Amino acid sequence: MAVGLTAVALAAAGCTSTPEPETPKNDGSFIISWGEPQNPLVPAGTSETQGGVVIDALFTGLTNYAAADAKTEMANAESITSADGGTTWTVKLKSGWKWHDGTPVTAKNYVDAWNYAAYTPNGLINGTFFGDIKGYADVTSEDPDGEGPKEAPKPAKDKMDGLKVVDDTTFEVTLGGPSNLWPIKVGYSAFMPLPDVFFKDPAAFGQKPVGNGPFKLESWTKNVELKVTRNDDYQGTDKPKVKDVIFRVYTDDSAAYEDVKQGQIDFQQQVPSAKLIGDLYKTDFPSASSNKPVSTSAFIAMPTWLPGYNDPKVRQALSMAIDRKLITEKIFNKTRIPANGWVNPNMAGYKADVCGEFCTFDAAKAKALFESATTKPKEISLAYNGDASHKDWVDAVCNSIQTSLGVPCVGKPFPTFGEFRTLVTTQKMTGMSRAGWQADYPHIENWLNPLLKTGASSNDGKFSDAAFDAKLKEADGTADLAAAEKLYQEAEAMLPALMPTIPLWHSSQQSVWSAKLGTVTINTFGELDLATVTVK
Repeated sequence: MAVGLTAVALAAAGCTSTPEPETPKNDGSFIISWGEPQNPLVPAGTSETQGGVVIDALFTGLTNYAAADAKTEMANAESITSADGGTTWTVKLKSGWKWHDGTPVTAKNYVDAWNYAAYTPNGLINGTFFGDIKGYADVTSEDPDGEGPKEAPKPAKDKMDGLKVVDDTTFEVTLGGPSNLWPIKVGYSAFMPLPDVFFKDPAAFGQKPVGNGPFKLESWTKNVELKVTRNDDYQGTDKPKVKDVIFRVYTDDSAAYEDVKQGQIDFQQQVPSAKLIGDLYKTDFPSASSNKPVSTSAFIAMPTWLPGYNDPKVRQALSMAIDRKLITEKIFNKTRIPANGWVNPNMAGYKADVCGEFCTFDAAKAKALFESATTKPKEISLAYNGDASHKDWVDAVCNSIQTSLGVPCVGKPFPTFGEFRTLVTTQKMTGMSRAGWQADYPHIENWLNPLLKTGASSNDGKFSDAAFDAKLKEADGTADLAAAEKLYQEAEAMLPALMPTIPLWHSSQQSVWSAKLGTVTINTFGELDLATVTVK
């Protein structure tokens, strides 16, 4: 094991259900309720969960996170080691791994993929994940005024100085400073490799990707379904038990729920909110359901570039105007935990009650603070995707805000998740929008850098603060994990005064499945572990 690889682990275990004994078939297929991805299927171009679950099936990176406890495990990597305290890392790959087209997986595939992802003109949303590699600044060009996507100057270079191929199965990574968190981060899909065929036609590849993972893409009919089939030549230890998995698109999660109930499909990751009341889902699926805490939290993204939302006082007032306790009790039947900070409780480095009074409901204080702001919105909207159960809680949040502040607040639905996310990432929103974050890896850093750092890949509100960025940079460059963790906590402690986003609640997830499935394991990130599913 490399330095630091076992230093971070989650206390929450994976949830596994194994029904009455019945011989599982090492074959067969099953169907998952799914939503059409926002972007083409390229690992570093995918930052949302619908595309992410397919990326994880098709590709395997250097490491995996164990389904039971999210500990880092070697996957395509034989070892990841540092001899200088965490600045330079030597990565050795396992021999014999192949792409789905039969070509070998090499060190060059990783170096080329990471350079391509980091190079700003290529437009991959997860490019910022490579920011701690030496030479990253040379391959990026920042939006000069922070007011949205536009033609940016060409970067000085198209390759990072910190990446070096040593031989076919070895490459070297030099960071801008020491970090023992880095080998934990590389299990995230942004760090997955790409085959040579990708670079011949990236656009075509995104529609029919060639991976190195446990499943191969069989077919993809847009807005209908996507099918993957088992890769029998897969070299990893997480070999699937089933032959095929079908991801079927639903734009109504109530319809998906009923189809699981009728045996038309086999798995729904999160039941509709209406089925939480009185634990109806448990009645419908007495031996085929789960309820477990997951590494997922809900927020409201604030359009900080718009007048009225660019004042922290307004954002603080809006947060104080939301009765989280009432909403989580009445809408979610106490299956959500009101948030008082920006980091999920399952993460290493989590601290309770960071947000304080600004995440505590107080209508009178909220109204007084709102009125004290110089510029404030005359009408408030909260956008969401209409193909999942968001309407009830969005309406409840808006009702709480409107009642507390005396300002009109309305929910604003968009038909599909992909359409909604495209409007968010292109800064087309004219008000607030719902946001959710599922951990990429189990550490506090993953809830700060990707979401709130200036120019970060999932900084939906385009929040920017120089002092906060400087604190993150200090933490990023600290080799000792415990010391770095404290610095990230100091960074989070700066957020109540800034209120870049509004924390809402942390999730437990209620999943259901059909009688067709045998072993069902939900990992700590809330995803179905495709490698261990069995079909009766």
